Amino acid sequence: MNFSRSPARKNLAARRQRWSHGLALLLCAATAVLLAAGALVTGTGSSLAVPDWPLAYGQLFPPMVGGILFEHGHRLIAAAVGLLTVALAIWLAVVEPRRWVRWLGFAAVLAVALQGLLGGLTVLLLLPKSISVGHALLAQLFFVLAALLAQVTAPAWFALASSAAVGSKPIPQPPAGARWLGVATLGALEAELLLGAMVRHNNAGLVIPDFPLALGRLVPPLDSFPVTIHYLHRLGALAVLVLVAIMTWMAARRHGRDAPLVRRLAAMVLFALIQVALGASVIWMQRNLWVTTLHVVNGGVLTAAATLATLRIWMLESPGPRPEPLS
Repeated sequence: MNFSRSPARKNLAARRQRWSHGLALLLCAATAVLLAAGALVTGTGSSLAVPDWPLAYGQLFPPMVGGILFEHGHRLIAAAVGLLTVALAIWLAVVEPRRWVRWLGFAAVLAVALQGLLGGLTVLLLLPKSISVGHALLAQLFFVLAALLAQVTAPAWFALASSAAVGSKPIPQPPAGARWLGVATLGALEAELLLGAMVRHNNAGLVIPDFPLALGRLVPPLDSFPVTIHYLHRLGALAVLVLVAIMTWMAARRHGRDAPLVRRLAAMVLFALIQVALGASVIWMQRNLWVTTLHVVNGGVLTAAATLATLRIWMLESPGPRPEPLS
C-alpha cells in the first residue's frame, strides 16, 4: 500500500505546488497593474478626486468619470491585490510544508494591510508628503515580496536549490564578495526608489528640465529642496547602474556556468538600462504620463530582478543542506 500511495502523494504535492506558484504569479501581475494604477493617480493629479475613505462619496461604486476613474480604480485594484494576498497566505498555510515560506505569506498580508492603511491616510490627511512617499515605497517593496513568493513556490525551486547545494565550491579567486555587492545594490535600489517617490510627491520631476546636463551644468545650484532631491535621484541612478555592472561582472566571473544566475543577471541588466532610458525620456518628453508610469513600474521590476539575482548568488556562495523533495 505504501508503495502504491507514494506516487499519488507526490502527484498531489506537485499539483499543490503548481497552484501555489500560479497564485503567486497572479499576485505579481496584479501588483504590477496596481503600481501602474498608482502612478496614473499621481500623474493625473487625481489623488483627492475621491475625498473620503474607505467609501467613495459614500458609495462602493461611484460614477467612474474624470479623476474618480483613476483614484477609485486604483482602490478597486488594491482591494483585488489584498484579496489575492490573503488567499495565497491561507493556501500556503494549509498546503506549504516549509515554515519560512508560510511566514513569507503572512508577511505579505501584513504588508498589504499596512499599504491599505497608508493609502487611506493619504486621503484622510490630505496627502501628507511623508505618508504619500511611504505608501509609494511600500508598493514597490510589496512587488518585490510578491516576486520572491513566486520564485520560492515555483515547481523548479527544489531543483534550483539542490543544484546550488551540491554545486562546486567557490573558487579562491576572486574573493567571495558578489553576494555582499548584491546586498549593496539592493540597498542602493531601495534608496533610489525612495528618492523617486520623493521627487514625484514633491512635484519635482521637471525642476531640472534638461538631461544629461542639469540646468546646463554638471552640478546645478542646490539651493532648493526639489532641485536637490531631483539631482540626488539622478546621482542615485548612476550609482545603481555602476553597482549593477560591477555585480554582474563579478558574479558572472565567479559563477558564469550557472545558467539560472546568468538569466537573472541578464534580466537585471536589461531592466536597469530600460530604467535609465525611461528616466531620461521623462525629462525629454516633459513627464509624458505613460512614460512616467512605465518608469515607476519598471523600478519595481528592476528591484525584483536584482533581488532574485542576489538570492541566487547567496545560494551559490553559501550553500545549505540539500532540500528535501516534495512529499
